[in-house]
Amino acid sequence: MNSDSDLQIAGDILEVPHLLQTPREHPATVAEFVGLARSLAADRSSWEHLVRYDATTRWYHRLRTGPGYEVWLLSWVPGQGSGPHGHGPSSGVMTVLDGTLTERTGRGTRTVTAGTEQVFPPGYVHEVVNDTLESAVSLHVYYPGLTEMPMRPLAPHCEARPVPGTLTV
Repeated sequence: MNSDSDLQIAGDILEVPHLLQTPREHPATVAEFVGLARSLAADRSSWEHLVRYDATTRWYHRLRTGPGYEVWLLSWVPGQGSGPHGHGPSSGVMTVLDGTLTERTGRGTRTVTAGTEQVFPPGYVHEVVNDTLESAVSLHVYYPGLTEMPMRPLAPHCEARPVPGTLTV
C-alpha cells in the first residue's frame, strides 16, 4: 500500500546514495547503444573534422572502442556502396549523420536520411548505397566489435538469424 507515511518511512531516495545504481560507463543494452549513437551524432565537433572523402574506395575511421563494442565513422561519395553483406555475430546501430543513403535488404529498399537510426541483430544482411548526387556520412556501432563482414546475397526474408550469446535487438 502506498501512502504519504510510506514516503516518510522510506525517505528521499536521493539522500541515500548507497541505494542508487551506479551509472554505467559503457552501454550494455540496445537502448544505450542507440543513445551512444545519438549522442555522438549530436556532437559534430567529435567527428566532423575527421571525415575524408575518397572517390576510389569507401573511407572509414574507427572513432571509439569500449568493452566489447566499437564505433565506426564512414563516408560515402555518390555511387559508393557496401555490397550485400552481413556482420557476423555482431548487432549494430547505423545512423546517417549527413546526406542520404539507400539500404537494400531481402525485404525491400528504404531511404535512410540524416538523423535516422537503423538497429539490426546478428545475421542481418543488407547493402548500403549512396544513390544521391551528394556525399553522405554515417556512424556505425557494433556489439560485439566487428570481426567479420562476409559478403552475402540479399535473399528474400532471410536477413535476421540470432546468434546465441549476443546482443539481440
